[in-house]
Order: sequence, then C-alpha cells, then structure tokens
Amino acid sequence: MRTVLQGLRRLGALLLLPIALLLLAPAAHAVQWDAETLTVPADASGSTVTFTESEIKAGRKVFNNSCGECHAGGITKTNQNVGLDPETLALATPPRDSVDALVDYMKDPTSYDGEISIAEFHPSMRSADVFVKMRDLNDEDLRRMAGYILTSPKAQGTQWGGGKIYF
Repeated sequence: MRTVLQGLRRLGALLLLPIALLLLAPAAHAVQWDAETLTVPADASGSTVTFTESEIKAGRKVFNNSCGECHAGGITKTNQNVGLDPETLALATPPRDSVDALVDYMKDPTSYDGEISIAEFHPSMRSADVFVKMRDLNDEDLRRMAGYILTSPKAQGTQWGGGKIYF
C-alpha cells in the first residue's frame, strides 16, 4: 500500500511539473503597442501614418488568411532571398517600404527588380479571378495588411523575416 501511495505522489508531481513550469516561466515578450511601434512610412515622400492596435490586428488577420501561407513570419517560402523585412523591402525597385508602395504591390505585383509583372504567379488584386483569397479584399484591407507588414519588425524584432531559425 505504501509503494502505491508513493507511486501516486510521484505521478502527481510529474503531472504538476509542466503546469508549474508554464506558470513560473517568464512571460512571453509582449508586444508594446505604443505610437512609435504603430507609426510607419506612409509614402515615398517620408510622411508617416500611425495605425491603431485594432487596425494592426485586423491587418494581421487578413494577412494570415490571404498571404500567410507563403509569407508566414515575414519570409517568402518560394524565394528565401526576398523577405518582408524592412531592409529587403527598401532595396526593391521601386522600394516597397511604405504603406502606399505595399498597397501598390498587392494590387499589381512586380519582380524584385521592378522589370516584370508577376501578377500571373503572385496573388494580387489584378489576378483576383485566379487567386480567390484576394476577391473580397478592398483598399482598406490592403492598407491594414501593409500596416501589419511594416509594424511587425518593430514588434517582433529579427524574428519577422528571420526565416527558419525562428520557425
């Protein structure tokens, strides 16, 4: 009887260990939704726009539903050399590091060097007849997605666009 009770105690301790580790572990790094994080370039002239937390959350939802299959975490699964991190977006031709530029890209995507339309291969508003996830999106959805893409590196750090080392 005594060995059965000892066994039950050990089992109970083993079952409680994962729960205790979860409760005692440091909290995950929480996103700080301050004005600096929510403010991103609006256009190529250098003006900025400040999104609300609810706009970014809505943008994340639309992004995950429409683009997340290939761009989860800011990477590009089909081309690991072209991500959605700020440096890569800024080096595109034309630069895609502002809300207006990203919305333009989502409407009519081009190759990274800007030379060729890739609307036949990349989901966009221009190819919504082929890419059904784009059919129900409007300009406000695209604007919110752009806001999410541009605020994510500020909120997530190098994990946004960091690739497989974080996934």
